[in-house]
Amino acid sequence: MTAEKEAGESQGTSKSSFTQRAIWIISSVIVLDQASKIAVLKTMNRQESISIIGDWFRFTFTENPGMAFGIEYGPPSLITIFSIAATGLIILYLRKVGHIYTPYRLSLALVLGGAIGNIIDRLFYGMILYDAPLFSGKVVDFIHINAWRGFVPESVPLLGGKYLQLFPIWNVADMAIVLGVVGILVFQSRFHEKVAALEESDASTETTTDTTSDGDGDISADAVSTQAES
Repeated sequence: MTAEKEAGESQGTSKSSFTQRAIWIISSVIVLDQASKIAVLKTMNRQESISIIGDWFRFTFTENPGMAFGIEYGPPSLITIFSIAATGLIILYLRKVGHIYTPYRLSLALVLGGAIGNIIDRLFYGMILYDAPLFSGKVVDFIHINAWRGFVPESVPLLGGKYLQLFPIWNVADMAIVLGVVGILVFQSRFHEKVAALEESDASTETTTDTTSDGDGDISADAVSTQAES
């Protein structure tokens, strides 16, 4: 077996192993996210709040028509389409880097799992819960952490005088997205080093191949010349 063939088989095994892990992470996030949301829908009333750890940690059932953490940008249907398009780009990017630096790729898998979890709400929950059109659903949020809330001092630019909560109400999908983004930020430097090393290795391999090919050509020409002289 040649070195090139062994390298190709090793790379194929690596890609297959990563694909399985990525699918496992994405599936786990989606299942946990949807199971928790279904439990909230079946056991809690809207705006109901249940204390878990005093007033610091509660389950508060809210529905978010906007983007992550309550950010609103246009009608729900437009946000749903934007979310689907962004998820498609993540999938394409994940396929492109499918054999480079596992921690970075698995961070992307967390983001993708969380994005799909919230897209399911936007696509189907409006139709299931309110007999509304497809694409008009709201995201179910319930994880409520009151680490801090109050009025921001007037001296703070832009936010001065506003009433804010340190953490908005969110869900399992949002948690996965945040963890994935943090992982991407932490591992991106190492990821780019791996990409640069891989590109350098590919360039070196191409140079070696070209040199070997030229050398074989010279030997063949010498052999032909010797045969002609004899």
